[in-house]
Amino acid sequence: MSDRETTALIIVDLQPDFMPGGALPVVEGDVIVEPIGFLMESGRFGLHVATQDWHPKSHVSFASNHEGRKPLDVIDLYGHEQVLWPDHCVQGTPGAALRGDLPWDLVSVIIRKGTDPRVDSYSGLRNNWNDRGVRGATGLAGYLKDRGIGDVVVCGLARDYCVKWTAEDAAAEGFGTQVVWDLARPVDPSSDERVRRELEEAGVVIVDAAGL
Repeated sequence: MSDRETTALIIVDLQPDFMPGGALPVVEGDVIVEPIGFLMESGRFGLHVATQDWHPKSHVSFASNHEGRKPLDVIDLYGHEQVLWPDHCVQGTPGAALRGDLPWDLVSVIIRKGTDPRVDSYSGLRNNWNDRGVRGATGLAGYLKDRGIGDVVVCGLARDYCVKWTAEDAAAEGFGTQVVWDLARPVDPSSDERVRRELEEAGVVIVDAAGL
């Protein structure tokens, strides 16, 4: 890692709908909230960034918008696999808000993703594929580079989707990238071995909070 001023912390999708009792709950999703708050307040980072799922009700990833489909079905969308999810993080609903008990005043920018009803968006840096086969940029990579950021540290929810895709895209953009494994939780715990392998293959370094 380089020095503090050139390192950013990216906090991914800490929203009530991903917590136990939410619309798309991640097991133990709430357990990581307090330690992420401590990390945000640690003074280790020159910049803090958050991502926020922010879907219209008509979003293409919602199983409810596909007749005869149920959550966790997989369909082909624009030539790529698309998991269908329960309705979650619908714009303006309490479940879509950022979790209230974190120091969001430290965050310089919030990237709202999944706002296009036709395109899903796991990564904070790029949307999923659109009907032209393009993964459009969110603008976050340019924002970070313009501020002299060379390294990013990624934590949050969920480890096997939005955290993973954010980290892989950050590494592809040339950032030194770490995922804080113990400050993330997966939708599917059985994916851990695969996710770890694919992150490492993408050039992402996996760490625990104690090793930062």
